[in-house]
Amino acid sequence: MNLTISGHHLELTPAIREYVQGKLERIKRHFDHVIDIAVILTVDNLPEKEKRQKAEINLRVRGKDLHAESIADNLYAAIDLLIDKLDRQVIKYKTKLQDHQHEGIKRLPDNAEAAAS
Repeated sequence: MNLTISGHHLELTPAIREYVQGKLERIKRHFDHVIDIAVILTVDNLPEKEKRQKAEINLRVRGKDLHAESIADNLYAAIDLLIDKLDRQVIKYKTKLQDHQHEGIKRLPDNAEAAAS
């Protein structure tokens, strides 16, 4: 698994890097067949508002690319929201994979009975 963490208008500190890697362990616990992860952390300096922190992630698994992004006032809060969204997407993807495999097994005896007739 390749992990790329980059920052726009932000210097990545080792603390932020470790925090993101620690949160991504939750994703690996649910689904460990991840090919590539790209995390982009951004700080937007808007004149009418305070600083806005944005985190986005692209996660590649076999046959699908998952994308999530979140915006918050605090970078750590944005990362937490991001991981929550991505976790739900990964669980949904994993469920679809498992359901698809089980459907094929259920149909196998039907075909065997038709062939035996």
